[in-house]
Amino acid sequence: MIPAKTTLGAHATVLGQREYDVHQQLTMVNNGPGKPDKQNLWVALIQTFSPYQKVQSMKVSPGNYTKIADEYGNQYAEFDFSGQAAGTTETVQIDYRVTVYNLAYNLSACQGSLLDDFIQPELHIESANPQIVALAGKLAQGKATVCQQVRAFYDYIGNTLVYTYNGANWGAQAALGPMGADCTEYTDLLVALSRARGIPARYFDGLLYLDKGTVILANMVHSWPDVYLASAGWVAMDPTLGRSLVDRDTYFAHYTPDHIIVTMGVNPSVLRGGDYWTTLYWPGNATSILVSEDWKIELVGKLGQ
Repeated sequence: MIPAKTTLGAHATVLGQREYDVHQQLTMVNNGPGKPDKQNLWVALIQTFSPYQKVQSMKVSPGNYTKIADEYGNQYAEFDFSGQAAGTTETVQIDYRVTVYNLAYNLSACQGSLLDDFIQPELHIESANPQIVALAGKLAQGKATVCQQVRAFYDYIGNTLVYTYNGANWGAQAALGPMGADCTEYTDLLVALSRARGIPARYFDGLLYLDKGTVILANMVHSWPDVYLASAGWVAMDPTLGRSLVDRDTYFAHYTPDHIIVTMGVNPSVLRGGDYWTTLYWPGNATSILVSEDWKIELVGKLGQ
């Protein structure tokens, strides 16, 4: 346990922590008419991710799964449900106890070298796109430090994007168009603008514990970034929750303890374009497998802020 008001180096302070029970259930129904010769399900596993969170316990049912990892270090439980009979249901349940820390960062120095990782363009993070590069350059003008540049990107996103839940990830460039954006595009754009200036930035998919302050701002399944800011290291922020001027400072250089990381990376290879889980089965013309997912989060303890 990290006690409240602990300083992590010179630039991050633990103000408090929360403890959650997290329950995930996936239900697979075979609507027939046949049964699959091969059927696999991959489910992302919540892990300890310092300094943001620590997994105190995890129970996976059924227990006969294989644990694998991807290029980001995300871990997955791989299940084999081959031969599931038509008209039957298979269920996976995962229960966690997770401690999440409330972190505040000191950006007063913001001097030093950056990392060589997490600066490349990728699908949905079009940091080499001329429109993104030009915008990042314009917003960075007159900003003496990378901290000031990233704050300019963060403020631009909050002032410009119109929040519209779309249930998909259209990418950073699409966020600049008229279609609207939700947490995925808010995160894509901040990561892309940062990378366009050579500032490392990472993308997280996870869960947001909803309370009266956040239930009107986002959904339980949520995305947000962190950015590497010179001597401060990796600094968390949430441009979606900070889109209102009232909340702008609350979610910049602050990891609020209502965020639970599930995966890092906008396109983890194991998920094949999905979020949190994916499934493959064949032959597809002989059967129809429908998968539904349900999350429950219960706050069971709190220390400090």
